[in-house]
Amino acid sequence: MAIHLYLVRHGQTYFNLYNRLQGWSNSPLTENGKNDAVKAGEKLADVKFDAAFCSDTTRAQQTLDMILQRNVAARFSKLEPSVHMEFREQFYGYFEGRDMNEAWWAAGAPHGAYSYAEILKKFGPYATKDFLKEADPFHHAENDDEYWNRIKRGFGIIAKSRSVHDESNVLLISHGNTLLSLIQRFKDSAPADIDCAKRPANGSITRIDFNLHAKSFDESMAIVGYNE
Repeated sequence: MAIHLYLVRHGQTYFNLYNRLQGWSNSPLTENGKNDAVKAGEKLADVKFDAAFCSDTTRAQQTLDMILQRNVAARFSKLEPSVHMEFREQFYGYFEGRDMNEAWWAAGAPHGAYSYAEILKKFGPYATKDFLKEADPFHHAENDDEYWNRIKRGFGIIAKSRSVHDESNVLLISHGNTLLSLIQRFKDSAPADIDCAKRPANGSITRIDFNLHAKSFDESMAIVGYNE
């Protein structure tokens, strides 16, 4: 038995438009970003959600509000969203707000990999976070362990929510690299046609079945759909 997670990447922000790492930084939604949220809300309008969660970033909360405004059941049930920092994007430390290509070059070049895609291909998902922390002159960026420990706490919050039970539909507003990280970690459970190197579009929907009774985190999720 599992709960059905609907994870939506927040709408486009100005940092997304400018190709900058966003992480824990806040950047407003663009007009296209607001449209992303509206379109996601229309797709999910008839899904009856038992609970809704998002990070404490403005972009996530704005996206969630716009989706719930268009959700038929939420208007009648007065669904109260739950906001937690554990659902934030990866923290990029010194590289927050920097050009993405520049940041990933700085992370990968000392290891002979010159882009995010090259780091991923040569060394695997863990290295994208560990190498960035190494390259951060302050070493404030989250490494792989720090990142996943926080994300696991977030899913623990969902699992312990009094509104959540087997077969619940749960809405979670998430972030691009977090969704990509989840797909890469649980790729063995995903449909064969999913591209685990492709970043999800703003406003896209990813569906995951989350087993509340799994023995470990790595056995707890099955990817149903990605970047829909």
